[in-house]
Amino acid sequence: MKRKVTIFILFFTVFFSLLSQHKAQAGNNPEVKGKKKGEKPASSKLPFIEKAQKNRDERMAWWRDAKLGMFIHWGVYAIPAGTWKGKEYGGIGEWIMSHADIPKEEYETLPPKFNPVKFDAKQWVQIAKSAGMKYMVITSKHHDGFCMFDSKATDYDIVDATPYGKDVLKPLSIECKKAKIKFCTYYSILDWHHPDQKLRDENGKHNYGNNEIKRGKKREYIEYVKAHLKELVNNYGIDLLWFDGGWMSWWKPKNGKELVNYLWSISPDIIINNRATGKAKKHIADYGTPEQRIPKEGSDRDFETCMTMNDTWGFKKNDHKWKSTKTLIVNLVDIVSKGGNYLLNVGPTEEGLIPQPSVERLTQIGQWLKINGEAIYGTKRWKVYRENPSEEKSRKFANLEFRFTAKENVVYAACLSWPDKPVKIKSLGKEGSPNIKVRAVKMLGSDEQLQWTQDMNFLTITPPQTRPCDHVYVFRIILE
Repeated sequence: MKRKVTIFILFFTVFFSLLSQHKAQAGNNPEVKGKKKGEKPASSKLPFIEKAQKNRDERMAWWRDAKLGMFIHWGVYAIPAGTWKGKEYGGIGEWIMSHADIPKEEYETLPPKFNPVKFDAKQWVQIAKSAGMKYMVITSKHHDGFCMFDSKATDYDIVDATPYGKDVLKPLSIECKKAKIKFCTYYSILDWHHPDQKLRDENGKHNYGNNEIKRGKKREYIEYVKAHLKELVNNYGIDLLWFDGGWMSWWKPKNGKELVNYLWSISPDIIINNRATGKAKKHIADYGTPEQRIPKEGSDRDFETCMTMNDTWGFKKNDHKWKSTKTLIVNLVDIVSKGGNYLLNVGPTEEGLIPQPSVERLTQIGQWLKINGEAIYGTKRWKVYRENPSEEKSRKFANLEFRFTAKENVVYAACLSWPDKPVKIKSLGKEGSPNIKVRAVKMLGSDEQLQWTQDMNFLTITPPQTRPCDHVYVFRIILE
């Protein structure tokens, strides 16, 4: 009997000792301490992030050469197209649910009306290819939570919730691969429809831009996102995942790290932008995403300027503030000279048509690139990215602004206006570039022999008599 009592006491002594150690460890573990009920901590081990960072240059090679991509914002928000119940709302089209403060139940009346019978995947890809675009990024799920692909994780998608009843991402992915265009998808972490998220009520108004997560539901929502990511990778063979909507206060850097680590675990070669982990102190993702702006200076970090052609991403029927083709081409040249990519947006209609003003501008960009593409694709930043007009005025010389790119032993000097007189490029003078000797000069698209001289101060070039293209004019300068 005494033996049994001794064993019993010894058992409870060991049990309570181990329990105390476990509680002490949990109290010192930031992943466990303060954890909400129903949530499991993300693992602190992120081996796939580490592996992806090591082979980043290899994964990023195609993206760095591509320079120009097509962004597509398309969803059921194309139906109201900026208006709700007869009232026109300002702001961007895909945020109509926010701008008009539309209750979720009312917004859910849109999918049954969505029937894009004029959608033609082959035509869209041909428009992108003719524009010289090397990759396509389309919204798979925007902030409204509606999925533009066939998902088993929800019925709130284009196949199950619309009269159209067909997947649009699948034919696009197939046509992109035929055209040798990289197929990529946008995905929003912010979700106005999902039951695990709720709108924040501030002074009687809903804050759609920074909603809340229901208590104990974050883990469930993260698993929902992972299910979508797995479908996008396995069913569509995406080459890049463009995250958005990761700015909410409840979305922590560790949550973003968990997502990108998972994504790299199932697709090791995929490229990922910075918006899932944007608040993290250390750069984890592959590139930055300045929106509607071009950085003032060049950057050693990969970046991609995403920009609209008018004022909206999603289609708005009354937005006619279109940028000129010249502005778009100058933007492209400026961005590439600084080492970045240009992701240019189109917002298709509810019928599935890319607006004609977008098509016209894309066609003209493609025509320009057929002549000047070698100064864009596969280039790198030169020692300087720009040369501004000199304060010195001269009747003999054109005083122009230049942007530079480089490739092997070639420097490309892009004039942002037509050089109707000889031009002087200070950056290619012998004093400014003592180790650079010019061997030959021509203007892309022209067969005319050009006169040029290189002295201590300038490379001076007499332009051709005839313009080979419109908008921006590029000198190819071959070095010895």
